[in-house]
Amino acid sequence: MERIALFPGSFDPMTIGHLNILQRALPLFDRIIVAIGVNSDKKGFMPIEERLARIRHATREMPNVEVTTYDTLTTAFCKEKQARYIIRGVRSQTDFEYERNIAAINRLLDPEIETVLLFADARFEAISSSMVRELAAFGEDISPYVV
Repeated sequence: MERIALFPGSFDPMTIGHLNILQRALPLFDRIIVAIGVNSDKKGFMPIEERLARIRHATREMPNVEVTTYDTLTTAFCKEKQARYIIRGVRSQTDFEYERNIAAINRLLDPEIETVLLFADARFEAISSSMVRELAAFGEDISPYVV
């Protein structure tokens, strides 16, 4: 059976930390679907089309990576894509607690889906999408932090 994993997130924007998690997950799975969650009620920092284009460009040499969007529950999208794993990155204790709770809910919704937590490399621990958005709001160059 093919090991398919979903790497979900808003990726608004996708950071070099996200990319590092993805690169480290590649050897663990046969195929990884980077899934950008779409919430039509929220205005994002970066338009969805730009996020798709940037992530596709960053993963262009990763043949077992697919980039798409979704607007359903993550577990429902996993089922649709036949993904049995969810990849999540953890930068801190706070992230861990949050991700543990989300993993528990997802397990209740679909016990066949496993969440795999990958801990951020120390050099990426301070980089988050919200930090990047804050820097951008003050006119700082965010290019070193995003894909």
